[in-house]
Amino acid sequence: MTDSLTVRDNRTGQEYDVPIVDGTIKAADLGKIKAAEEAPGLAVYDPGFVNTASCRSAVTFIDGDKGILEYRGYPIEQLAEKSNFLEVAYLLIHGALPTKVEYETWVHEITYHTFVHENVKSFMEGFRYDAHPMGMLMASVGALSTFYPDARNITDAENRHMQIVRMIAKMPTLGAWSFRHAQGKPFVYPDNDLGYTANFLSMLFKMSERKFEADERLVKALDVLFILHADHEQNCSTNAVRSVGSSQVDPYSAVAAGVGALYGPLHGGANEAVLRMLRRIGSKENIPAFIEGVKAGNEKLMGFGHRVYKNFDPRATIIKKACDDVFEVTGVNPLLAIAKELEKIALEDEYFIKRKLYPNVDFYSGLIYEAFQFPPEMFTVLFAIGRTPGWLAQWLELVQDKEQKIARPKQIYTGDRTLDFVPASERWA
Repeated sequence: MTDSLTVRDNRTGQEYDVPIVDGTIKAADLGKIKAAEEAPGLAVYDPGFVNTASCRSAVTFIDGDKGILEYRGYPIEQLAEKSNFLEVAYLLIHGALPTKVEYETWVHEITYHTFVHENVKSFMEGFRYDAHPMGMLMASVGALSTFYPDARNITDAENRHMQIVRMIAKMPTLGAWSFRHAQGKPFVYPDNDLGYTANFLSMLFKMSERKFEADERLVKALDVLFILHADHEQNCSTNAVRSVGSSQVDPYSAVAAGVGALYGPLHGGANEAVLRMLRRIGSKENIPAFIEGVKAGNEKLMGFGHRVYKNFDPRATIIKKACDDVFEVTGVNPLLAIAKELEKIALEDEYFIKRKLYPNVDFYSGLIYEAFQFPPEMFTVLFAIGRTPGWLAQWLELVQDKEQKIARPKQIYTGDRTLDFVPASERWA
């Protein structure tokens, strides 16, 4: 027997049998429910898509109640511990782990596409000295579509692969150059002798030395952060990539939309807000008063709770461990003691337990980024570099999904109707 939902329309007394597939019903099936033959069908009002599935996807699985995050079926904990970012990127894009030959070919392709056209350098040099790195990244990613006009041929599988390689390869270069521009420092070209994350750190921090060699513990920690951010199902920026991509535009333009969505403080800027909160608290002694302020509605507890995770954020646990390795190299951030004490008190307080407020990925990531000496405005750039394989995997899935259509949500019109226009000569008389 097919699972179904029986709906009775009390306006007409008519009953409808709506099939249930994968725990969902089709919105189009609800559209068949009408108060009268000529009336519009029933629609769903769902601001923020809190309970609406926009696609079928095999990229990322999340169980928010159990704190589970998996890429292509592999637990995030195992990938963070045993894999590296480029292998995870391959997994997300191709749907399976690479063989040795596939992995070596993948790494070679990406390594030798890290360079960008010299005109991109001129383009980025044209930004104001105080331009936000994220705005520079968004503009330069979109600009890549003009350097690779063949990217518009999204029906060709080889062409799609080339654009994906180019984008994953060039994002660290664009991100590092936006950082250098903001600091008034000369751009550093990629070093093909270095791995993906080590090369990124070189482009960020190399000065007069012949070869920049980052501490391996820092390289590993940043690589883990990239893995943790690589995809997160249908979040705001991924939804933006899919929505813009549904018009069949080139992938650079679609990913630029994702960067723009990530730019917002409710999405990519939360870890910066955590640092501001910890600085405002100032010391462990001030935490009890701050907690009381949160309960009274006078303070905001940043970095706790998540739209999806209702138990704990598995990424937060991994990042907390990565803190130890980073601070072993850089020295302990004094804010760490405040963060740990705040976490301890909040997790034992019935007020927060009842509301399922647990530390999320943003709670500790800002502390690590700051230990790397990144200014807060670079945090979202780092997030975007890590998220790029996920955006591209979702875009690739979108363009091959025959069920997908150009995004065009319905609306509930609340304005005036059938007004009579009065010419300006009469209105202003």
